[in-house]
Amino acid sequence: MTRVAIIGAHGRVAQQLMRLLYDDGDDFVGVVRSEDHADDIYRFGGEGVLLDIEHAEPEQLAHAIEGCDAVVFAAGAGPDSGPARKATVDYGGSVKSQRAAELAGIKRFVQVSAMGVDDQVADDATESWRAYVDAKRDADIALRGSGLDWTILRPGALTLDDGTGLIEAGERVARGSIPREDVAHVIVTTLRDEATVGIQFEFVSGATPIDDAVRAVAEAGHGGPTAS
Repeated sequence: MTRVAIIGAHGRVAQQLMRLLYDDGDDFVGVVRSEDHADDIYRFGGEGVLLDIEHAEPEQLAHAIEGCDAVVFAAGAGPDSGPARKATVDYGGSVKSQRAAELAGIKRFVQVSAMGVDDQVADDATESWRAYVDAKRDADIALRGSGLDWTILRPGALTLDDGTGLIEAGERVARGSIPREDVAHVIVTTLRDEATVGIQFEFVSGATPIDDAVRAVAEAGHGGPTAS
């Protein structure tokens, strides 16, 4: 049995992830900001921890996730948030979670990022979009240089469609979309496969079973730069 700490457990990807972990007999700790959000974690049989990652200290978060085997960072400020919260949640929350993992003695860290955040932002992009890209990119850079056993997942546009279990994955893939359920399956597969440590890859809906696609990416050694 694996015990997984999920940062941002109220999110839709995280809720799909909790369901899969529960079905597999794994244990999990969900970190959320409010008691209402914790209800979802209890419903899936996990342990809920009330902690605001924007304001908590890394030591507090480390205490909350102590005893876990891996951390999944799936938090995000959301599309309606402004640039400031994208900096404090998408970037700051990730860096704080990385430090907490170190303090808690947890080496494995899987981060849900986004496709294309290393690309140049269009001139007509909104300030909020620029802040989002900056936050995700910088969080990934920090994780690659952290010394943790990291994997960075960069899905395409997220949908609420039912999962198909089929994806296209690689260092870079053509832009597309993917159901959140399939993203959760990719997270679980990544957690199970030690060969994905040090690997960063993009993925969208495709024609290859998730296990096979992730294994192929790992075997190809599609990783990002060591630190930047």
